[in-house]
Amino acid sequence: MELRGQTVTLRPATTADVPTLATIRATPEVRRWWRGGDDLVTAVEEDLADEGLSVYAIEHGDRVIGAIHWHAEDDPDYRHAGIDIFLDPSVRGAGLAGDAIRILIRHLIDVHGHHRFTIDPAASNTAAIRAYAKVGFRTVGVMRRYERGADGRWHDGLLMDLLADDLRD
Repeated sequence: MELRGQTVTLRPATTADVPTLATIRATPEVRRWWRGGDDLVTAVEEDLADEGLSVYAIEHGDRVIGAIHWHAEDDPDYRHAGIDIFLDPSVRGAGLAGDAIRILIRHLIDVHGHHRFTIDPAASNTAAIRAYAKVGFRTVGVMRRYERGADGRWHDGLLMDLLADDLRD
């Protein structure tokens, strides 16, 4: 199913998208936050094969500029959806990530009935945190020593969430 926003289109990612998405993930600006080992082609293929993830290619004009994915916690007492996104650094700052996030969240509300969404950027990824806040995500708290960095040390993550009523246009 294709989802259209004001500036981007989301469509299910396919194996044909793997080389482009791996190239974007290999850029230093993305790789800093999205690792995946030495073989990023395999990392993207594994994301696409993961039955717990729904991965969409983000298109702007006639080219793939990134990916956004979601997963669900279906336990009825804790039900929510988690999302994550990466974009080609050459298109950052144009509001394309916000458009992609809004499209996906509206879809998850309208089609899947979700009411709450989470995202967990690195606490030092201030650009991503600002972008998420623009669409309505709020800081829940710092998750101390949340993920191991490429440097082998543990780094803090930031848990952010958004309720359906908080989504901003």
